[in-house]
Amino acid sequence: MLTDITAGPAHRRRTSRHAHDDSPDTTAAFARMAGLAEGPERDLLCEELVEAWLPMAHRIARRYRNKGESTEDLEQVAAMGLVKAINHYRPERGPFQCYAVPTITGELRRHFRDRMWDVHVPRRVQDLRNKVRAARRDLTDRPGSPEPGVGAIAAHAGLTEAEVLDGLKAIESYSALSLDAELSPSGHDGQSLADALGAPDTAYDLITDREAAKTGLSHLPERERAILYLRFFEGMTQARIAEKFGISQMHVSRLIHLSCARVRAEAGREYGAADGVTAA
Repeated sequence: MLTDITAGPAHRRRTSRHAHDDSPDTTAAFARMAGLAEGPERDLLCEELVEAWLPMAHRIARRYRNKGESTEDLEQVAAMGLVKAINHYRPERGPFQCYAVPTITGELRRHFRDRMWDVHVPRRVQDLRNKVRAARRDLTDRPGSPEPGVGAIAAHAGLTEAEVLDGLKAIESYSALSLDAELSPSGHDGQSLADALGAPDTAYDLITDREAAKTGLSHLPERERAILYLRFFEGMTQARIAEKFGISQMHVSRLIHLSCARVRAEAGREYGAADGVTAA
């Protein structure tokens, strides 16, 4: 039946009526399909129309082959757009090609918009990105035009400056750098992006505790503060501390215990979370 679709005088004259050789004359087939109800006969005719117009869909898909997606995937997306165009086309709308091309192109653009972002961006921001990019292109296409600022882009695109900033951020979010990517050659000696990333700093976990302990420590006698410093910051044993201050090791142990209890109690009162320990 496929040969019937493209047969006849009209098909033989297609070179003069169509811009491409992949635009067969399927007027009669679409007219027949329009009169068919859902069923096997209509499905078979739809498959044959897809086969006839598939070269055109693939040609459109190849226009986007340099955007980071494989040609095979793009051709599959274009084929899906073609099926959609065939199922929704009505002969009274005019030539099929005029209806199919924007349908297939729209399907490809939606694919890039929804599937190809390395960083997830809301649809609203994606639309802002497109408007900002178009406005920048219009403004820089003028001879001698400098790089437009946020205000100029906003005025040209009919957006607020905040929306333009969101659009500019979205432009930068379309693709992400690999952590193995090298930094700028100047002054980095081949370092990768991963080398510039920070690491968790365990000292941050101690900030709250240190701040909470400050008040209690300031209220301790000087000897008790010195003992705590030597024990917990210098790592000195209780025996060496006892020898340094001329007291027994048991006395040092008792002073450390009482001093810590006082510091905890004051920290609890200050932060409204007393742990029930009372100062000695």
